[in-house]
Amino acid sequence: MLTAADLTALGLTLKLATVVTVILLLLGTPLAWWLARSRWRFKFILEAVVALPLVLPPTVLGFYLLVALGPRGPLGGLMTTLGLQPLAFTFAGLVIGSVFYSLPFVVQPLQDAFAAVGRRPMEVAATLGASPLDRFFTVAVPLARPGFLTAAVLGFAHTVGEFGVVLMIGGNIPGETQVLSIAIYDHVEALEYGHAHLLSGGLLVLSFLLLVGVYAARRRGPAVRP
Repeated sequence: MLTAADLTALGLTLKLATVVTVILLLLGTPLAWWLARSRWRFKFILEAVVALPLVLPPTVLGFYLLVALGPRGPLGGLMTTLGLQPLAFTFAGLVIGSVFYSLPFVVQPLQDAFAAVGRRPMEVAATLGASPLDRFFTVAVPLARPGFLTAAVLGFAHTVGEFGVVLMIGGNIPGETQVLSIAIYDHVEALEYGHAHLLSGGLLVLSFLLLVGVYAARRRGPAVRP
């Protein structure tokens, strides 16, 4: 059976993944749109920055975020100057770290989906008098809908499974920063393999079902046309 601490970690994990996914969709959509449409010759530099968490060890990213969010870091120092609590070892710090770490899992599917829309549908809408904002919301977004689904699922699932970044930034504070991945680690350290199996199996099933949903949506065929 799940303990009260496990249920708390589960709720915190789902809350973190939901908040991070919403933020990433809000921030990643305009970024992905620009990356898909821009012809700036140095665009590849920004693309490399976005993709950096894919190859960077989580502990490295977590360490530098911890330095930045700590009381002596630029963001943490600013918070201290304003009379606020530094962001390290807080839920807000976990959100910031997770946004950075899961960014490519949201931006890249959206960028591919927007690129697949092509320029012709947008040009046709422009000839009918649609404004740039209208063309984006009434043409690009509906045609890129599978990309939004993939981005949301991958961003959510990746945040749920984080360990290194959240441990570095948030530590292991029950009810505050202890997410499921860290709770599993605690159970293994305490040789409580039954609890570890239960939590790990639940995450395994959840991850599998999320991926099945993504591939099932792709199997129905893309909703975009070049």
